[in-house]
Amino acid sequence: MKQHLALVGFMAAGKSTIGKKLARKLKCAFFDTDELIVREHGEVSDIFYNEGEKAFRDYELDAVSHVLDDGEPGVVALGGGALTYEPTSKLLKKRAYRVFIKISPEQVAERLHKSPRVRPMLGPSPAFSKIKELYSKRMPQYANADFVVEADGMSTTQIVDTIVEWLHKKKIEI
Repeated sequence: MKQHLALVGFMAAGKSTIGKKLARKLKCAFFDTDELIVREHGEVSDIFYNEGEKAFRDYELDAVSHVLDDGEPGVVALGGGALTYEPTSKLLKKRAYRVFIKISPEQVAERLHKSPRVRPMLGPSPAFSKIKELYSKRMPQYANADFVVEADGMSTTQIVDTIVEWLHKKKIEI
């Protein structure tokens, strides 16, 4: 049975960019749960500030459930904290292949400081100590993925090729 491929990892790991390229290469659909949430409920930061993290995680669970239930399997890019919510984590473990895009906290900090987007869990100018703390806290959930890509220093194309190679080696069809 074909299953979705879920890209997991810390914020700014490149899951959406990688996911789009990977879906094109695999000739399948691409889903970005943050985009689905924004379309349905408004900006991520507004949800966090006005409704709280729990509301956001519930919306995220709904988006993941919807993607996994509807249509043909494809590539799904998840928000950085998706696996911290146990119902979402359990659903993905049961119904998708989880690939962890692993970049270092240093790489995260570099990317976040270049990004105009504010990450609600870190604020407008995240301190490196805060990034490392949240990263360490989430690492156990990420480490349970079916496959880990050590992505520091790799191009998007190299990451996509690494994932495709793993899929072929494991004889996984998406």
